[in-house]
Amino acid sequence: MFTGLIEGEGTVKVIEKGEKSSRLTIEASDILTGLKIGDSISTNGVCLTISNMNNSRFTADVMAETIRRSNLGNLKIGEKVNLERALRLQDRLGGHIVSGHIDGIGEILNLQKEDNAVWITIKADGDILRYIVEKGSIALDGVSLTVAYVDDKCFKVSIIPHTAKETILLKKIKGSMVNIECDVLSKYVEKLLNLDAEKKENKKMDLGFLKQNGFI
Repeated sequence: MFTGLIEGEGTVKVIEKGEKSSRLTIEASDILTGLKIGDSISTNGVCLTISNMNNSRFTADVMAETIRRSNLGNLKIGEKVNLERALRLQDRLGGHIVSGHIDGIGEILNLQKEDNAVWITIKADGDILRYIVEKGSIALDGVSLTVAYVDDKCFKVSIIPHTAKETILLKKIKGSMVNIECDVLSKYVEKLLNLDAEKKENKKMDLGFLKQNGFI
């Protein structure tokens, strides 16, 4: 689990592409302190497992499902990525619970400065927008943010100076793709509500119910 509070940036050094997968080697000396092979690290919001490392870089395998769901397959040599080590129980939870399991990608439609902040407008599919609520939490490329606006086509977030300085979000431009992880709570609520609706539907007293239970 992660908090969405980015600890630093890494630089993509090596990309080994398979048929549908890839292996990334990322330089990030400062953030590797205390980590070991097998540990999890959030890379642009994607939970990856360290398969090899030294004092200045780590390597992680990216499976086909992750390539399909995220922007990791579009990374280029020299590109920057957001990094966060996994949450420890004694840490302050300053962001929100982030699993590192990406729901999909969104496209940046616009970046607009307003005083000390920058608004980012992002287009996303309906399957993602259904889980996004105004003033709710969302993670973009692993950054914990608050949704300031949402409709049936897009949503908006506002980036404060600290977030701009510590993450790669404002290094992106119109048309850039970002990884989106919606608040996990909304997905569990939907699942439970659907299960409840199915149970009620199955309890309807009709001819089908009577035949199924041997009354006719």
